[in-house]
Amino acid sequence: MKGKFHGLLLAIVCTIVCSENILAQARYSIVISEIMADPTPQIGLPNAEWIELRNASSSAINLQGFRLQKPGAIASGAMPSLLLAPDSCVVVCTSSQVAGLSVFGRTISVTSFPSLSNDADELLLLAPNGTVMHAVSYSSSWYNNAVKADGGWTLEMIDVKNACTGTGNWTASTDAKGGTPGSINSVNKVNADTRAPRLLYAAASTVLVAQLAFDETMDSSRLATTSNYQISNGINVITATPVAPFFNRVNLLLSAPLAGNTIYTVDVRNISDCSGNAVDNNFSRVKLGSFSAADSNDVVINEILFNPNPQGVDYVELYNRSNKIINVQQLVLANRSSNGSIGTFGSILTDNFPLFPQEYLVVSADPAAVAQQYTVMKPGMSVKIAGSMPSYPDDKGNVLLLTNAGKILDEVAYDDNWHFALISNKEGIALERIDANASSNNKDNWTSAAKTVGFGTPTAANSQQKTAVANTASISIQPGIFSPDNDGFEDFALIQYQFAQPGYVANITIMDAAGRPVKVLQRNATCGISGSFRWDGLNDKLQKVPVGTYIFFTEIFNLQGQRQVFKNTVTVAKKF
Repeated sequence: MKGKFHGLLLAIVCTIVCSENILAQARYSIVISEIMADPTPQIGLPNAEWIELRNASSSAINLQGFRLQKPGAIASGAMPSLLLAPDSCVVVCTSSQVAGLSVFGRTISVTSFPSLSNDADELLLLAPNGTVMHAVSYSSSWYNNAVKADGGWTLEMIDVKNACTGTGNWTASTDAKGGTPGSINSVNKVNADTRAPRLLYAAASTVLVAQLAFDETMDSSRLATTSNYQISNGINVITATPVAPFFNRVNLLLSAPLAGNTIYTVDVRNISDCSGNAVDNNFSRVKLGSFSAADSNDVVINEILFNPNPQGVDYVELYNRSNKIINVQQLVLANRSSNGSIGTFGSILTDNFPLFPQEYLVVSADPAAVAQQYTVMKPGMSVKIAGSMPSYPDDKGNVLLLTNAGKILDEVAYDDNWHFALISNKEGIALERIDANASSNNKDNWTSAAKTVGFGTPTAANSQQKTAVANTASISIQPGIFSPDNDGFEDFALIQYQFAQPGYVANITIMDAAGRPVKVLQRNATCGISGSFRWDGLNDKLQKVPVGTYIFFTEIFNLQGQRQVFKNTVTVAKKF
């Protein structure tokens, strides 16, 4: 009887331990739920870096042997034995910080706790057998709050049941202490992922291997299915290998080598993110091609923001004016020091990334900050520089584009005097190149981005770009009759312009049929080659004007003394 009892007890213990070990291998059963990467200035928590783990499963899991690791670095020491119940959490830190953090909740330490970067970093949670339980690639933009991103506040996961998603499931803590170590996150709520993922780009690692990049973590089993990919010109996919630990990339082994100077298309189907959302149909096709070495002026500096608005960042836009497919991974941005030598420089990207002919690429330290202040037409072509962004002074400086072998491809010695002369406050206004084929250092080939495009055109053609247009200016109004009643049909009049050259300024005054001014629509508005202004049918007192005919008196002029005047009519109507 005694032997049977011991056997039964052993079986029960084994069942519990085995159950814990099985659960420990299930991805996302234990997750990183809170990160204190920048503890200063202190708000109400100890001056220490730490992370919080939460059990997102339905069974208890022993953390013994779990480790933390930054990709490519040595893992931390193993965690001690600790049975973590479902929906409970524990803080992990260095041994010297255990006493201070234990006040707030259960706390354990590991040796060689990884140092967390303030701005952006990657962190892995490893099970005892080395399996990646959870991978987080955070950045300061995840705070969604510029003040909190400056330090003292934690990043909290919103929904631990949706742990496979990234930026949309994290935000700054709202707790008065600056974080919630050892307790339920202050932002905790259901946050189901319903957003369709996007295929960003395809890069040829070699002529026989292509890597596809998505904008979030994908279902790795679907990534590994070769029939989910279709490549033009009769190329098949032999194997598809998802790239751990984030599974937002997949390497495709091709049935035939990519031919030089040929652009292929890649289509994906039956692929979904880790939450089951299928790839957005509008972002399921990308271009692919083998890279060619960049030569002088193949890629040129096309737009520079060197004097950003508060909370903004510098950016440099590149334009591929060649017929080559250029690998951005081999490009470097730099400046010059006061003695004229090449100063601070930074490799743009560490991964292969294609810049196709006639495409634009914007490089900055914070693409999210660029997108907050300007219209970014192609977000996938606005990238965060891998290293440090070189400093570009507000008054004048040098922007250099080099290969990683040190060959200068283009250089601009800019000056804020290159801006349009009538602009007094140049903060937040990008300097645009007029002609991609003209000299990079001719001040007459640069001017301010137009007001009509928000003073910058990152990832899109410049507002002041030279185009083949007629030698005369034209202004038109559409529709000729509109009814400003907010019914969704012809509620405003659009004043469209087309000029033969950049550098024009517009003044627009709207008058009634008797010639009396009712609305000053624009005063000294910098214009691009083409663009538009809108009138909503209100006067200067923000009152709706009476029905009738109105005259648009438009004056345009430039610094070369050229001046033209236009008169256009429009009718304000009312529906009965």
